[in-house]
Amino acid sequence: MTTRILIVRTSSLGDLVHMLPAMTDIARHVPDAQIDWIAEEAFAEIPSWHPAVHEVIRVAHRRWRKHWWDAQTRRERAALRADLAARQYDVILDMQALLKSVWLVRQARGVRHGLDWKSAREPLASLFYDVKHRVEFWQPAIVRQRTLAAAAFGYALDGAPDFGLQAFTDGVAVQPVALIMPSASRDDKLWPTGHWRQVFDHLQAQGLGLQLLAGNEAERARAQALIQGRDNAQVLPRLSLRQVAEHLARARLMVGLDSGLTHLSAGLGRPTIGIYKASTPVRTPLQGAAYTASLGERGQEPDAGQVMAAIDSALDAARNESAPGVSLLPPGAPHADGPQARQACADPRPGA
Repeated sequence: MTTRILIVRTSSLGDLVHMLPAMTDIARHVPDAQIDWIAEEAFAEIPSWHPAVHEVIRVAHRRWRKHWWDAQTRRERAALRADLAARQYDVILDMQALLKSVWLVRQARGVRHGLDWKSAREPLASLFYDVKHRVEFWQPAIVRQRTLAAAAFGYALDGAPDFGLQAFTDGVAVQPVALIMPSASRDDKLWPTGHWRQVFDHLQAQGLGLQLLAGNEAERARAQALIQGRDNAQVLPRLSLRQVAEHLARARLMVGLDSGLTHLSAGLGRPTIGIYKASTPVRTPLQGAAYTASLGERGQEPDAGQVMAAIDSALDAARNESAPGVSLLPPGAPHADGPQARQACADPRPGA
């Protein structure tokens, strides 16, 4: 008998990537699961890549909120409401626990599951669920999402995260290229130009070409300035999410700021080095099947030497095909499966 499931997690890019292992878990443990997923239109490609996802229901909350009462916005919202009302689900699982996600959950028909008052980022959201689950807050996002799914469907969480993105990587030849993400959504995440240039020298000394990602004209200008005068270095044209994923799948490794695309690289099983400056990797460490390094901390950026050492470790691991994936966190940071993680889950810091 088919179990019809609606997942609510609309954004952002990195958060949707973190959700993918939970979809793999559900498909493995829930017989005949049919999973639909509500996602923001800009990121709807991400859930569509997972083979267990039956349908992606697109919303445009980011666009709608700018013109909430315009006729076109009202028509689109009404069409979404009618679409959801026509469906019957066995389980509706809100994996975002925000009031904006509850707005969607309340329009769908089925038993509504979500985080309890102490677990939700916006506790008021918990008042609208039929079944509430306790998931400790201070732990890596992937573990948190997998734990919530396991609680909702009554299975034990086990095994390493599987992002379900093998269609991008199976049979793909790796090229001698380092993909670089030097931009981020916030300026306080940017890394100094001098550090980038030292890292680029190091990568090119290893025989790797440089391909820099840029999503808009400001990012393109910054990236062009970083590689000015270098051979075997280019700024890629603006790409779709699928095209970026295809480039990542072919890269020898990736070095990037804490961004959704850097997390996508790790999810694709590519060696990935993440540079954290304005956020903490305890909450959102890079995780994947290959070597990952999550370097830095809020207010404490890594230096070029730390990043170059991680690059050497990533290349050494990649040379040995049987090398297991390694996750390198900052000193003292809890690993997702270690005793420190369980201790950190109880961290009461507000807004952490």
